[in-house]
Amino acid sequence: MNYNIFDKKSPKMPKPAKGTSFCKLLLSQASVDMREALVPMALPALAAHLSGVEFMYSDNKYYELCGQMGHLIGPSGIGKAQLTHLIEAVMRSFREHDETEYKKLVDWQRQMKTKGANKEKPERPEVSFWFPPADLTNPAFIQNAMALEKQGGKTMYLNLPEVEMADKMCGGHRQVSQTVRNIYDRHRAGALRATADGVTGNPLLRVNLTFSSTPEAARAFYKKDLMNGFFGRIPFAYKARGERKGRIPRQGNYDEEFLGKLEEYIMRLENCKGRFVVKPLNKIADQLAEEMASIADLADDDVLFELSHRSIFSAWKKAATLWILNDQTWTRSIGDFMVWFCYYDLWSKVQVFGDMFKGGAAETEEVRKGGPKNMLESLDDTFSEQQLEALRASLGKDRERTKHQLNVWKNRGFITYSAQTGMYSKTEGYLSSKVQKFKGSKVQKFNHD
Repeated sequence: MNYNIFDKKSPKMPKPAKGTSFCKLLLSQASVDMREALVPMALPALAAHLSGVEFMYSDNKYYELCGQMGHLIGPSGIGKAQLTHLIEAVMRSFREHDETEYKKLVDWQRQMKTKGANKEKPERPEVSFWFPPADLTNPAFIQNAMALEKQGGKTMYLNLPEVEMADKMCGGHRQVSQTVRNIYDRHRAGALRATADGVTGNPLLRVNLTFSSTPEAARAFYKKDLMNGFFGRIPFAYKARGERKGRIPRQGNYDEEFLGKLEEYIMRLENCKGRFVVKPLNKIADQLAEEMASIADLADDDVLFELSHRSIFSAWKKAATLWILNDQTWTRSIGDFMVWFCYYDLWSKVQVFGDMFKGGAAETEEVRKGGPKNMLESLDDTFSEQQLEALRASLGKDRERTKHQLNVWKNRGFITYSAQTGMYSKTEGYLSSKVQKFKGSKVQKFNHD
């Protein structure tokens, strides 16, 4: 499967096959035009059903599968609300649990009102919400995380229909970056402080989180955080408007038949416990790391390279979740989806924020096209050093690094040099449609078996 993160067209989602048939069920009630964006966005909600499970990553350390996030970006009216419909189906059991917990609070508040001022007040019941409302305040968020940790480390899931709602949850926009980093890295909240009621806690944040917004709102939200690690920790799913069509997209219903089939898969998540090493997952992570370095070399873009590290890790977590959903069995199709998750995230970042990687602040789609580019694809099959130097200058890149980039491309096997002509030529390996390796920044075919 071949992907080009610099192309205007999004990387095409693999067809669900053996091992990923769950995706067919997941998307069965969504409109056709939104299916591509919904798979990576729904997996954080599904992974919230996991607890007590860890996987070894390629760095030889074990990680929980919490901390999964996603940001669905698309123009107004594109169909982003379909994510909320799907999530409500996935989180039905969480809603039922939370209704019981909420009733406990209501009963407690009623008792408080009936007690006189000189009467002993009943203690507040210990409650925890697995799927809190989107308008959750920061004190309530911390209090709930404390309750969840005390009760065994259940993962809290939040779906914010507007990305700006994260400011309220985190206690202000300046705190969003630190909170999201703590969620992604499964760190403690850093909330230990004295209050009138005593000392608050500092819970370990086991949270999965999804947002939705328009491109303009997303650019405004992240514009000061592109380089501090916060932006890179959030996988994106961008849905462009596409052609105008005079037809309202058709959606299905999440009826009892659908919910019954879904429950069988959710039971697999809830029953999964222990530590796992899935070697094919890590093999693909290593291969993707090499691919990302090559693509960054084609664009000579350090920001793209740095972002790719966490794109790989996020895709790895999603693929591990698919492995559990497939009854803890590996198939090639799971690997195909892992590769796609990584490339779809990076493509989305380039499409929406590419020009901002170098300090741009464009608001229109036409200007936003000025992001990272595969420079080798912009050159003729045979070219000179001066042509690359001129291309670099037109893209605002340092002329002095031209020779370095040529050496990198030679070492990667992308080009060869002729001492007789003083010209560089793209190699057959780069150009060959059989190999399909890196042409237009396309990913090579992986051996997932």
